[in-house]
Amino acid sequence: MAAVEADTQTALAAISPDAPFSFKVLTVNIHKGFTFFNRKFILPELREAVRMVGADVVFLQEVTGNHLKHGNKFDNFPDAPHYEFLADTIWPEFAYGRNAVYTNGHHGNALLSKFPIVRFENHDVSISGPERRGLLHCELHIPGRSVNVHAICVHLGLMEAHRTQQMDMLCNLVRKAIPAHAPVVVAGDFNDWRHQAHAQLARRAGLHEVFVQAHGQAARTFPARFPVLRLDRIYVRNALSHAPVVLPGKPWSHLSDHAPLAAEIDL
Repeated sequence: MAAVEADTQTALAAISPDAPFSFKVLTVNIHKGFTFFNRKFILPELREAVRMVGADVVFLQEVTGNHLKHGNKFDNFPDAPHYEFLADTIWPEFAYGRNAVYTNGHHGNALLSKFPIVRFENHDVSISGPERRGLLHCELHIPGRSVNVHAICVHLGLMEAHRTQQMDMLCNLVRKAIPAHAPVVVAGDFNDWRHQAHAQLARRAGLHEVFVQAHGQAARTFPARFPVLRLDRIYVRNALSHAPVVLPGKPWSHLSDHAPLAAEIDL
């Protein structure tokens, strides 16, 4: 572990200021570590699948921070918060944004990073009712570069009227809280089955979806076994992407109800 981190830091330190740089991102809704319909707890298996991707920055939605009863019910339920369990020995930096709080615990968005997270903030974008949503905004420092990368992990609401307002909040966050010249990556579960986000985010925040840029349309991600809806996205600003991919059905189709997305981001 120490040797791997030292090698990573040495390589990053060798990057000349503002030299071209590429890193890999992954986004996946992990459904609190359970299979579809909550039939089986599979977080340890999911952790191995996430690690096999080799991503530098991982955007996670529906991550359990704590649950008082599941530890007694499932033998493989971690004692640590699930974002720490997933990050262990691979991603030295992580951030968690608690969104939904209930009697026995809470869950939200998380970001795992091989780069230092110099600042993070979870923005509550819940509209009304019991559905709680947030935007987890992390500022990442890539050694050798003068401008930090801003990463926002997104999980928007199920109702279109709520999503429209939440995307307005996302646009305001990008425009007002992030320097105009800074690279931005926004990824997560947009629940945008009517494909309204592309035009709104491009017009108001200069964000462009990587699959739309590469293939003309967003990727099908839900349900993971037979994807029909294009719900999950990776948007960028002041950055380029190449090789965006929907990860293969096996083993992912039984690890989450959403198919994961990955892409290389060039600065």
